[in-house]
Amino acid sequence: MSDLLPAAFAQHTVDADGVRIHTRVAGEGPPLLLLHGYPQTHLIWHHVAPALTAHHTVVLTDLRGYGDSGKPPSDGDHAPYAKRAMARDQLLVMRSLGFDRFAVAGHDRGARVAHRLTLDHPGAVSALAVLDVVPTRHVYEHADAEFSRAYYHWGFLTAGNGIPEHLIGQDPGFWVRARMDARHQGGTPFDEAAQAEYVRCFSDPAAIHASCEDYRAAATIDLAHDAEDAAAGRTVTAPLLALWGELGFVGRHYDVLGAWREYAADVRGTALPCDHYVPEEAPGETVAHLREFFRE
Repeated sequence: MSDLLPAAFAQHTVDADGVRIHTRVAGEGPPLLLLHGYPQTHLIWHHVAPALTAHHTVVLTDLRGYGDSGKPPSDGDHAPYAKRAMARDQLLVMRSLGFDRFAVAGHDRGARVAHRLTLDHPGAVSALAVLDVVPTRHVYEHADAEFSRAYYHWGFLTAGNGIPEHLIGQDPGFWVRARMDARHQGGTPFDEAAQAEYVRCFSDPAAIHASCEDYRAAATIDLAHDAEDAAAGRTVTAPLLALWGELGFVGRHYDVLGAWREYAADVRGTALPCDHYVPEEAPGETVAHLREFFRE
């Protein structure tokens, strides 16, 4: 296993009600949880996390189904990979470390987990940062031909009969690198050691299946939970920072702040000079914005 993080990031394995969550912790100060996206691991924060430890106790995890975390079996409703279940893992991790209230930042899938965590456990989250996403419900409500071309994997990964698992499993390294390269324009180049680590983790057939279940849940049970929130008038009450890549699909296609203002009361944010993988492509700008926002 390659490690791009300083040795100060101590490794832990946290049992979240039977699901093993791989966890790294370093720094001092108010707790800050950082969550990764698809198809990465906690190492997507390897540029950003060390710079935040001067003012925060930084907690990095691999989401369930990803990296070196557990990959529990799923079911017909995809409930084990609902963002509600994935968010509860993170709540239990933070509680196990002694943090009942904390800030959270998430990129891509991690942002969707963080959004659900903030809705389900508003007393636990002091502030939320979401990187290069708009809410899942907003995505599906406004899906069009351009979305289908740019985010074809949202449909592909939900296919049944083991089709995406089989096809990706033929060459997971190609899939990971091709997915990342297709959504990278300018900015800091990807670190080869980080990409190799993503490929190592994604080469596990259980990880491929779990990640497909993550997307299947997003298209089904997650939308049901989102609809329940909408009907009840539940929105994010914590301050919310949205950062996105101005060169990527999210930045080109959505009014990002407008979308989030339908789901949260206190929203601010800006575009950064990069594509989708904000923490890796624009680490300096990401650190600056996160540091300023969470210091408040």
